[in-house]
Amino acid sequence: MTSEQSWTGPTVKLSNGVQMPMLGIGTSQVGGFSQDTVLHAVRDCGIRLIDTSKYNGFEVELAEVIRTSGVPRSDLWITNKLWPEDYGYETAKKAFQKSCSQMGVDYLDIYMLHWPGSMLPGRCNREQRAEAWKALEELYEKGLCRSIGVSNFMIHHLEELKEDCTVVPHVNQVEYHPFQQPSRLMKYCRQENIAFQGYCPLAKGQALSNPTIIQLAQKYGRTPAQICIRWSIQNGAITIPKSTKKERVEENCQVFGFQLEEEDMKAINKLHDGRHVSWDPTNVE
Repeated sequence: MTSEQSWTGPTVKLSNGVQMPMLGIGTSQVGGFSQDTVLHAVRDCGIRLIDTSKYNGFEVELAEVIRTSGVPRSDLWITNKLWPEDYGYETAKKAFQKSCSQMGVDYLDIYMLHWPGSMLPGRCNREQRAEAWKALEELYEKGLCRSIGVSNFMIHHLEELKEDCTVVPHVNQVEYHPFQQPSRLMKYCRQENIAFQGYCPLAKGQALSNPTIIQLAQKYGRTPAQICIRWSIQNGAITIPKSTKKERVEENCQVFGFQLEEEDMKAINKLHDGRHVSWDPTNVE
C-alpha cells in the first residue's frame, strides 16, 4: 500500500456514521518515541490512525509526520486527548486550539477526555468531567472534531456523563490485552453503541513470552505480537500497538491475512488475570 492510497483495512462505524480505522499506531512517553517510525507507519505501511495526546508531548513532531507523509489530511485519522489539568469549559477549548496549532491541523478526527480524574482543586471529578465534555460537545457541533470520546473511563464514569451531557461518547479507549480484559465494560459499550478501543495490546511486551501466545504463534506461523493484535481486532477492539522500531510496525500491520479459530480465541480469553500495565482508573470517583 502506497502513501497515495487511503486506508483499505477494516473500519468501525461510529454511532454518528463516521468510519474509524480498526488499526493504528500509538505514541507514548513510556518506551520512547521515534518520529521516523511513525512516518514509516503512515508513508510506507498504510497506517492512517495516529493516536497521541497533549500529555505525551509529541504534537510538534507529529505535525512534521503529517506534513511530510504525502498522505492527504482527509485520509488520516488523528486522535488527540485533553489532559485533566485543562478540564474546564474555556480551558478545554483553548487546549484544543493549541493542540491543533501544534499539530498543524484545522480539525481532529476525535478528541478525547484523557482520564476520568481531575487535577483542579475545589470541585469533584464528575463536575469537571461534565464541564470539559460540554466544551467537547461544542467543538463537535462546530465541526472542529469529527467525533468525541473518552479514555480510561469505567462504566460509572460513562453513566454519569450520560446523565450530565447530551452527546454519548463515540469511543472509549482503555487498556486491553490478554491479561486485562474488561468484559463488563466491553459489553456495556456495545449496548450503548460506544466503540471500544484498546491500547497496550501487547501488555508492554509481557504477553509476548506467554506460553499460550507462543504456542499459537507457532501454530499460525505468526509472531506473538501478531497473535495478540489479531485477537484484539477479532474481539472488535480498535487497536493501537506502539513501537519505535520500523520492522515491528511492519509486523504489527500484517494481521489481516489470517483469523484465529474460536478455540484459540477462547484460550487467550482464559489468560485474563486482571493485571494493569498502565494506569488503573477503577477506583477513580
